[in-house]
Amino acid sequence: MILHYTLTTVYVLVCLMLLLVILLQQGKGGDMASAFGGGSSQTAFGARGGATLMTKLTTIFAVLFMVLALALAIIGQRGPGSLVSGTAPPPATKPTTPAPGAPTPAAPAGTTPPQAPAAPATPGPETPATAPPAK
Repeated sequence: MILHYTLTTVYVLVCLMLLLVILLQQGKGGDMASAFGGGSSQTAFGARGGATLMTKLTTIFAVLFMVLALALAIIGQRGPGSLVSGTAPPPATKPTTPAPGAPTPAAPAGTTPPQAPAAPATPGPETPATAPPAK
């Protein structure tokens, strides 16, 4: 996590330095006369001078920019870490049922408590529908 913040800070600083170095460089034959063939050089891209300090700094900052962008992209692929990602979940608890004869909790207002199923009628001694005549 700390590596990500450090690389991001360095990346922002490299971006600012690259911007500054590019803006401070002098143009190379970019005036209007050279655009219409008025330049004295016969080369395709103008006279090639030695690499100045600014062009070397531009190259260094450009390479750092690309390497840091790649490193941040790779780190970002992993996603954020979690403190609890490697721990086991807590054990599940079973809901407790009230003991028989214990008072049941009151139902919320506006609702009717569920009805208990009706107990089946106990059958009495079986008597025939018609009794035989007594003699």
